[in-house]
Amino acid sequence: MLVLGVESSCDETGLALYDSAAGLLSHALHSQVAMHAEYGGVVPELASRDHIRRVVPLLRSTLENAGKSLADVDAIAYTRGPGLSGALLVGCAFAEALGLALDKPTLPVHHLEGHLLSPLLSADPPTFPFVALLVSGGHTQLMRVSGVGDYELLGETLDDAAGEAFDKSAKLLGLPYPGGALLSRLAETGTPERYALPRPMLHSGDLNFSFSGLKTAVLTLVRENAEDASEAFRADVARAFQEAIVEVLVKKSLKALKQTGLQRLVVAGGVGANRQLRSTLDDEAKRKRFRVHYPELEFCTDNGAMIALAGCLRLQAGAEAKPAGSFAVQPRWPLAELMR
Repeated sequence: MLVLGVESSCDETGLALYDSAAGLLSHALHSQVAMHAEYGGVVPELASRDHIRRVVPLLRSTLENAGKSLADVDAIAYTRGPGLSGALLVGCAFAEALGLALDKPTLPVHHLEGHLLSPLLSADPPTFPFVALLVSGGHTQLMRVSGVGDYELLGETLDDAAGEAFDKSAKLLGLPYPGGALLSRLAETGTPERYALPRPMLHSGDLNFSFSGLKTAVLTLVRENAEDASEAFRADVARAFQEAIVEVLVKKSLKALKQTGLQRLVVAGGVGANRQLRSTLDDEAKRKRFRVHYPELEFCTDNGAMIALAGCLRLQAGAEAKPAGSFAVQPRWPLAELMR
């Protein structure tokens, strides 16, 4: 089964071909970061227009690199939500129109399920069941994953997600968009433990998160040291922020493993690329003898490969692809709706 995946939920346009027997054949991605950087954040209308410009050339590139034609495609999977409504509509309309033209069935995919399953694309894929730490964009969740479509929510953020806290704190430090990755880079040069920032809900007794207060603590620290605009100060604050967020993510993940009795942890989403998070989890895995899996770095960001994979796995698990022609997106689509 050959599945074409289309991702257009925010500011990346991604196309991919995934074969149920041979795995990922090819994928192509265009990031809009440079365009949105001029405005300090994603401009939804510009994002939608750029998806329109990019999707056909990316499709051609994906097919060419895989040595395939549209006639070889068996089904088309696309991101239905959550995301920006206009951006989602571009991918949905493209996929459904392509399905109608080719008389191929289509399958809408949940964006977060794509991230959740993306480590299965790695050279060392996990086996079910496992605990998943999903840290993507506006979402921070811990889940028990027993199989494709068989998910149990263990805990989630009550306000700002980890990725949002990274981006907002980066802005407080005067870092340009997109700030989260820049903050992580800056933190590597900071002095450990120079500043003490709170670890929100670390001892809450549950597996929920809250990062809004951590962002506020960064704001307070910056205001209290308004006269210090040095790179060293910013690096030390970035280091303190990252240490706090990593400690919370790691300890909650370890608690989830203990609570479920599982020995495999999967980390997925953009924050999963964070080097300190990976290093700390790797150390804990060696010490406590559990396995930890990550997606390849290129699949931490939004991409078509994870959508093609999720679509293919859904179809193999018995999901029914529909005849093309349904143009509907869900900008707000709780992952809980997929849970059994």
